[in-house]
Amino acid sequence: MVRWNGCTGYVGVSLSKGESINREKGTNMNLTTSTRTIVAGFRCNTRRRELTKRDSTRILNSILTLVIVSLLMVPIALSLPQAQPVPQEKTAVVFGQNIRYYEAGQGPAVILLHGMGGVKESWLGNLGALAARYHVFAIDQIGFGHSDKPLLDYKIATFVDFLYAFMQTQNIGKATLVGNSFGGWIALDFAVQHPNMMEKLVLVDAAGLTWLQPIPELNPSSIAATRTLIESVFYDKKMVSDDAALQVFTDRMRNNDGYTIQRTVAGFATPQFEDAKLASIHAPTLVMWGRQDELIPLASAEKLRDGIMGAKLVVFEQCGHVPQIEKSAEFNRTLLEFLGK
Repeated sequence: MVRWNGCTGYVGVSLSKGESINREKGTNMNLTTSTRTIVAGFRCNTRRRELTKRDSTRILNSILTLVIVSLLMVPIALSLPQAQPVPQEKTAVVFGQNIRYYEAGQGPAVILLHGMGGVKESWLGNLGALAARYHVFAIDQIGFGHSDKPLLDYKIATFVDFLYAFMQTQNIGKATLVGNSFGGWIALDFAVQHPNMMEKLVLVDAAGLTWLQPIPELNPSSIAATRTLIESVFYDKKMVSDDAALQVFTDRMRNNDGYTIQRTVAGFATPQFEDAKLASIHAPTLVMWGRQDELIPLASAEKLRDGIMGAKLVVFEQCGHVPQIEKSAEFNRTLLEFLGK
């Protein structure tokens, strides 16, 4: 649920002209559609109002994000199967630092890990489907989102330590980790360091292996560089606009995660890659990848599949670096099928 100027409601996205948008049963949302237009229906007390495209975009900016490489709250159409309620943000104190997170559902624990520069909101298109069967946590990792940003040299071990301590604060003895991009790297290393705390492992266009191609600019400091980075994330380049690039750049300044990204990228020069550790991972593993990922090629997915005993690889067609966003319905079905085995 989104709150806006005293109103409450749900946000939807249309992908083609005339396409209907699913809505929650029993609500009075009046959603309209047009080609690649973001729309929202809101209820204000006892009356209903249709938000302008500008209002809808501003709302999406506050709840939807990319999960990779310094992209935050991008106001573009995300292929959500249906609008999802936004849980209340919670806080856990870890090593004296505030870690913000969402929590929903009951059952076995599933922890969602965003990519570099991402935030917990990047999983809003998946949280509802998972929470129907599982106890789901989506966290702002240390240094990102609404979590505290201490001035230190961020290493993979830093994020793993914070994840371990977060699980202790929640009394989570064992969990499935679902990590996208840099979040996948953290999940990989956690599985190596704490195998007894792993239920299952899900790697979504994950980093963590020796780079197979030059690293792009992960900490853009101009609008043009920001747009280039956004375009590299999606298969469908029409999802990116000048307005989106401007909003992402503005939100990055507000989010203030540039130092975290800078120090994390600087740490890539030290031996942290997981190539030689894959054989030590014994948790049931699912690797999910966008075939057209321009940041981390499919060859990395195949190496993960071949290196982790029993790992299964699922490839999404016409999809880039963030299948949980670009192919959310297929992603949710695939993930739930794997978790249910």
